[in-house]
Amino acid sequence: MSITVRGRHGRPTRRGVAVAIALVTSLVVAACGGGGGGGGSTSATGGNVLVIGMTASNIPLLDTGMAQSEGGEGQRFVGFQLYDALTKYDLRQGTSAPKLVPGLAESWEPNADLSSWTFKLRPGVTFHDGTAWNADAAVFNIERYAIKESPNFYQPLNAQAGLSVSGIKAVSKVDDMTIRIDTKGPWSYFPYDAALIVMGSPTAIKKLGPEGFAQHPVGTGPFKFVSVTRGQRLELAANENYWGGRPKLDKLILRPIPDTTARVAALRSGEVNWIEVPPPDDVSSLKSEGFQILTNSYDHIWPWVFNVTKKPWNDVRVRQAANYAINRESLSKDILADTGEPANQVVPRANPAYKAADDYYSYDPAKAKQLLAEAGYPNGFTTTLSFPTSGSGNMVPIPMNTALQADLAKVGIKVELKPVEWGSMLTDFFAGNIPGGADALNISLAFFQEGFWYSWFGTGSTLNVGGYSNPRLDELLNQAKTTGDIDQRAGLYGEIGKILTTDAPWLYVVNDRNPRALAADVKGFVMPKSWYIDLTTVSVGTS
Repeated sequence: MSITVRGRHGRPTRRGVAVAIALVTSLVVAACGGGGGGGGSTSATGGNVLVIGMTASNIPLLDTGMAQSEGGEGQRFVGFQLYDALTKYDLRQGTSAPKLVPGLAESWEPNADLSSWTFKLRPGVTFHDGTAWNADAAVFNIERYAIKESPNFYQPLNAQAGLSVSGIKAVSKVDDMTIRIDTKGPWSYFPYDAALIVMGSPTAIKKLGPEGFAQHPVGTGPFKFVSVTRGQRLELAANENYWGGRPKLDKLILRPIPDTTARVAALRSGEVNWIEVPPPDDVSSLKSEGFQILTNSYDHIWPWVFNVTKKPWNDVRVRQAANYAINRESLSKDILADTGEPANQVVPRANPAYKAADDYYSYDPAKAKQLLAEAGYPNGFTTTLSFPTSGSGNMVPIPMNTALQADLAKVGIKVELKPVEWGSMLTDFFAGNIPGGADALNISLAFFQEGFWYSWFGTGSTLNVGGYSNPRLDELLNQAKTTGDIDQRAGLYGEIGKILTTDAPWLYVVNDRNPRALAADVKGFVMPKSWYIDLTTVSVGTS
């Protein structure tokens, strides 16, 4: 069956997905602002207000790590605006992958075997309700995320935070401004995972309970909660006493606008002054109208995940054939208008382990046909693909998959496309299944947490839905967990990448360039090589 439906983005994700998201953090804004009249010169709300049109269909959940219910957008626009974590990413430069810098902890040190971490906390920080940030607050939050024996434990939060907290064994107070976190084994990159464990006010959580806190969140972050209307609008205000310095904005307003046409119309009319993922077809005209079109590489890949436990994808020659059969360059230019770039290997171009010399797959239909013949499929075969019609990081999946379907048909691989709603797909994926029993799955994935390498490819991982297994790769993944030097780990992931590129358990298609469109009067934003952003430097209508 050939899909010819026209449709674009959005991210319809439901609250029920939160509990299903068990081993992953992040997979993964607006109401009225400047936009019309040559890129927008005056905010429609008046004043220094940023209004963001998200691809999400709903406002993310507001309770600390539960913001990840809307994937990358949820953490980007809610988690990291209302809250802080012990560590954070440096998002104020866009030339290299973000480095880790101090957050609510000023410093951290591991023990000899990397199975225990001591964090010295930042003094003088207060939550939005005026209560103190200290070791007691840190222990309360970590227990709430990870310690099932604690009365503070909150199962939905544990499920949502998944990968970031799954290896935590215990947390203890050393003194008023020092804590120790013990892990279930060596965890060399725990400080990087800790950047996703954002902290809420224990006083507010205890007073309001989980449901009440989710309606009136209190963190230490650069913005404070003002009001929320589910499905429509979230309003935040600058935290005047933010420890990192007051944000330049007065207000931040988030609006879910999943339909791409509606998002672009809202930008052009001045209803919003920032949108996520402008449709590639509109990029040129928006630019000519004076809007800012920003892109940058980040640690993301848009693949097909093959079920390698079943024919025909159990044969590496068939998987390699598919990778040679697709024209990534044409897809990147003609469909994505350079808002994506070819993925000729598994390692994303923005990942520290990426090496251009390891780009393995080019567009070579003749080689694809040769490999298919060697594998016993000289006339090709028929297969099925489940794919989302929208969703965070999924770019424009209908036209992209239709183009891939046409490329593969030219070498004899006939693909039946099976569209699936994004929230439903996530439920199946995080339960370890390919929706509908299809032979392959198209889903947006990333590597900004090192643990994702195991999640996607490790033997026995629930999220390794294709069933791939390679003992040598498992050895390297375990070695990375016990290697403290980040450059040495990058070398290990480079070796892992070579194995995966050759074995081809996925169809490597493109790396997203994370496009967004801003009105002309939105100033001071730095586009990082990251799924996440820093909004503290942004202002509207000022130089």
